[in-house]
Amino acid sequence: MTSTDASSAISPAQAPAPPVLAEVVRSGFVEGHHRGSLVLLAADGSVERAVGDPAAPVFPRSSNKPMQAAAILRAGLDLSGERLALAAASHSGEPFHLELVRTVLAEHGLRAADLQTPPDLPLDPVEAEAYLAAGKVRERITMNCSGKHAAMLAVCVRNGWDTASYLDPGHPLQRLVGQVVAEAAGEPVAAVGTDGCGAPLMAIGLTGLARAFRSFVLAEPGSAERRVADAMRAHPEYVAGTRRPDTWLMSEVPGALSKMGAEAVQAVALADGRALAFKVDDGAGRALGPVLARALELLGVDAPVVARIGRSPLLGGAAEVGEIRATF
Repeated sequence: MTSTDASSAISPAQAPAPPVLAEVVRSGFVEGHHRGSLVLLAADGSVERAVGDPAAPVFPRSSNKPMQAAAILRAGLDLSGERLALAAASHSGEPFHLELVRTVLAEHGLRAADLQTPPDLPLDPVEAEAYLAAGKVRERITMNCSGKHAAMLAVCVRNGWDTASYLDPGHPLQRLVGQVVAEAAGEPVAAVGTDGCGAPLMAIGLTGLARAFRSFVLAEPGSAERRVADAMRAHPEYVAGTRRPDTWLMSEVPGALSKMGAEAVQAVALADGRALAFKVDDGAGRALGPVLARALELLGVDAPVVARIGRSPLLGGAAEVGEIRATF
């Protein structure tokens, strides 16, 4: 794994502002903009469209999870089905998510206390409200990355690796993750940081991120990469949740592989190798749906779910008075 200190690798040097990907329109008045970069790949892997600077490294955040899950498989943990989908998940914290995390931990002699995720509420607002109404408090297992962490701990148990240091960038598992990320992206890791869940986080360009997702859907059947892609597509509700765009897209577009990341990162690959990746520069999640829907349209995806994902209304009182809409 090639790595440098994140603060020196990603310089705040003066550069032109990224182009506008989406605008905020209220009562017919444009009151704000969301800038960023985006790349679309054709089925043969060539760049079909680039907006901004998709070669510049970004932290893909949870969009790196398929690569992390593939590294867990390569390290020897035999996961499949819902368990493998959960290893690549940013789950919503619904009861079926938490139940399976507990099961995976118990199957390997582990407890929720072994997780090093920060205590958190369920990611889904509906689940968070129900959780608080039940008198519960933030827990490590409720954090949306707990499925990934449970799988990381399980592979450490399987290989006799230290579980206390499983998030150390020098840990054997994390070194393997870095190798898988670089191989899938077709470029070296530009920087290593720490993700919100505490795991090491590898920076790559958006073009590399799109290539990585493309490589997973086109990988040989039975390979670690293809196993991850197949599990995610077969069990999308475990990758996200019942009220989440990743779930909707993978459920309704045959062969689609989709994973969002914090700070408004998104990557998608279609069954034939078309792929996309983007990052909204200010990290505004509200712009993610409209930008994703427009990118899917440009890739030729014609399905009702695209409009559902792209809908982002603005309210004035209780009335709908505007929207966030893509501009490219």
